[in-house]
Amino acid sequence: MSSVNLIQHETFMKIVAPAEADMWDLPTDPCRTRMTDQEINDKYDLREKRIVTESNREKLPNFVDALKRPDYIDLQPFYQRRERWDSERQSRLIESFIINIPLPPLFLYEKAYNSYEVMDGQQRINALQAFYSNELQLTGLEIWPELNGKTYAKLPSKIKAGIDRRSIAYIVLLKESTDSEEEALLIKQLVFERLNTGGIKLGNQEIRNALYHGPLNALLLRLSRYPAFTKAWGVPPYSSEEKSRIPKDLADNRLFQTMDDAEIVLRFLALRHADKLRRGMNGFLDLYMIRARTFSESDICILESLFCKTIDLGVQVYGDLLFRPFAASEQKWQNHPHKAFYDAVMVSLSERLNDADRLITSRLEIIEATKQLFINHEAGTFTGRGNTKSDVQERIRLFKVMLDTIVPASE
Repeated sequence: MSSVNLIQHETFMKIVAPAEADMWDLPTDPCRTRMTDQEINDKYDLREKRIVTESNREKLPNFVDALKRPDYIDLQPFYQRRERWDSERQSRLIESFIINIPLPPLFLYEKAYNSYEVMDGQQRINALQAFYSNELQLTGLEIWPELNGKTYAKLPSKIKAGIDRRSIAYIVLLKESTDSEEEALLIKQLVFERLNTGGIKLGNQEIRNALYHGPLNALLLRLSRYPAFTKAWGVPPYSSEEKSRIPKDLADNRLFQTMDDAEIVLRFLALRHADKLRRGMNGFLDLYMIRARTFSESDICILESLFCKTIDLGVQVYGDLLFRPFAASEQKWQNHPHKAFYDAVMVSLSERLNDADRLITSRLEIIEATKQLFINHEAGTFTGRGNTKSDVQERIRLFKVMLDTIVPASE
């Protein structure tokens, strides 16, 4: 069984994975906003906060062939990125090449020499791969409707030759941009966010998913499909084994579309360390994912078990009311869960797992006391009007005190 660190905090017991115990020891770079003109000029001369890039162009067939080389370009499987381009949109990209419409370049990140990750353009690359492998049957073409229904292999010879003459441009963000690995990740995220100007704007967690894929990201995606979680947040169930097609009711779900479901899981893991909150909520979630790159398989197992046990306890205490605020003005429970209230419930319950049986036995008293929390405190206290460090800590503190009043923590 994996070792678990237990941190005593007031009367509560916080469970942390071993790697979490010192993940905040490394300081973050302070951001100086007051500098003299000379200091600013000196900083610019040192080439701080500047990115080194190179530009390339490649014929489409050569580019697609290069994708087959091991470790050349890292493309995530669609069920991780939650792909959005259907066959019609992929076909319109191919039509753009046929009529030679100028297209924006791809952006790649050089994670190792001559080994790249896609920062912007994954959907275009997927479309080209599907086209040249004859998996894409052209559909919905408007300028060349006579080509609808054809694959690459079945195109007339001059059309194929014309497409094969086209090139794709790409810009590479080089490793030389920074010496610090953490700073490199933050720069990569900044570039990704600034490039996020395509047809469908990506959400914060979609960007994290694209940049920080690894054991923790895989855990977030796995836990976002945990039955108790999907039921509480109204996300249709889905298994990652169903790789051929995402069910329509799931594809249309807003939380799933934007990967907010995975971000909600991340909020729990990160806000267990709310005393370390910095850079605002989104910046703190970014930082947790960056520093979680060192987590071992054992750490991941501990966090997975903690999340599942905590939300299962939440279901046993609150049932269908889980994470739903009480509207004091209307004297009724709201119809939908709320992220800020979820934070307080999950973080607090995670430190009371040893008292699970007593909490469940006292569930009716806890539900009534929860209602009183919303009645006794001003609107917005538990529904996130403020997301500062003090706001988050106060929500969690109030909920912990409420639980401890009903069921005193075990010694």
